Amino acid sequence: MSDLAKLRKSYELAEFDEDQAADAPLPQFQQWLQAALDGGVPEPNAMTLATVGADGRPSTRIVLIKGADARGLVWFTNYESRKGQELALHPFAALQFHWVAQERVVRVEGRVEKVSAEESDAYFQSRPLDSRLGAWASPQSQVISSRAVLVANAAKAALSHGLQPARPPHWGGYRLVPDCWEFWQGRKSRLHDRLRYRLADGQWLRERLAP
Repeated sequence: MSDLAKLRKSYELAEFDEDQAADAPLPQFQQWLQAALDGGVPEPNAMTLATVGADGRPSTRIVLIKGADARGLVWFTNYESRKGQELALHPFAALQFHWVAQERVVRVEGRVEKVSAEESDAYFQSRPLDSRLGAWASPQSQVISSRAVLVANAAKAALSHGLQPARPPHWGGYRLVPDCWEFWQGRKSRLHDRLRYRLADGQWLRERLAP
């Protein structure tokens, strides 16, 4: 194995100064996300979701963003999963996007709420059939004896629900309503650019943070 302590990378692709930044975080995020899409970044919609359990222990996982507007950032999952249970106890979370090829990170923090049943239904029906059946087949985050359990559950779901499965009651969307965003652009000599947008009295305050 390589000596991890010797791994180095100099970040020199771009800069991110205040005169380049949008006045509010959402348009800045949309600009960077579009740049990731246009640049062919693998899985540009993948984000790390961090939650906290009843014991105070944090946990993270990768989810996919499916919407971003003035109301917040949306993803869909099993409400009975570990993250769902943790969000039911502590409805606050953090998200992180890491677009490695562009040397950029976006962090978002805020309150989490469920999206409406109508929104969840609409997105569920847009998914491929196998994904819809998978939502019925997987008891997410529960211990199972083998992969054969999933395969058998999927077969049962196909027989029970056919070609038009309804959305499971335990599956749907969450929306993180941001109160803090941070945009990180890698720079040479570890003097990275970090601009934070913090919600204060209903207005977004932009601040530079030391790297």
